[in-house]
Amino acid sequence: MNRPLTHEGWQVWDLVGRLGGQLRVLPGAVVGWDLSAALALGNALGVPPAAAGELLPVIEAVMVAKLNEKMDHSHG
Repeated sequence: MNRPLTHEGWQVWDLVGRLGGQLRVLPGAVVGWDLSAALALGNALGVPPAAAGELLPVIEAVMVAKLNEKMDHSHG
């Protein structure tokens, strides 16, 4: 349904899967990724910077909303 359609999209999607340790959190809420670290990792992996810069913020926004929603539901 929402799978990447380009090679660059797949590269960014692979990068997203590696960013679990780069979450910025506050007590009770996920704020986002450390995008500086995400872009550095993407660069090291050969992800085109323009693709990472274009797609990561959009994916990040959805990830933050879904994780916070899941946390809200688990806390009643």
